[in-house]
Amino acid sequence: MTRLTSRFLVDLLLRRTESAGGFATILAKGDEHSGMILIQCADRGRPGPLLERRFSPQGHYVWEAVGPTGSDDDEARANYQDRRRAADPDIWLIELDIADAPQLVAEWAALT
Repeated sequence: MTRLTSRFLVDLLLRRTESAGGFATILAKGDEHSGMILIQCADRGRPGPLLERRFSPQGHYVWEAVGPTGSDDDEARANYQDRRRAADPDIWLIELDIADAPQLVAEWAALT
């Protein structure tokens, strides 16, 4: 089975978000082929969860909520993202600003 590159998946997510009327941007580029993807969700500027695409022990990718759970703590979210980038400089950091961003990510993940 052919594995899709991280760059292709990010581009697909950006287009899907924009076609659904949302805003999507790349905050930090990762490895084009196999970089992990961290998504910063928002709804009209209000912070939502951080979602990360990780490889599961069962041999496939899953999306998990990661980082601080309080949506009001911008500093804690920024610190978490900085720590992830320091630990893995190949990670992609994507921001989605759309209503129910986690649902959009779940639908997008089902396509890939």
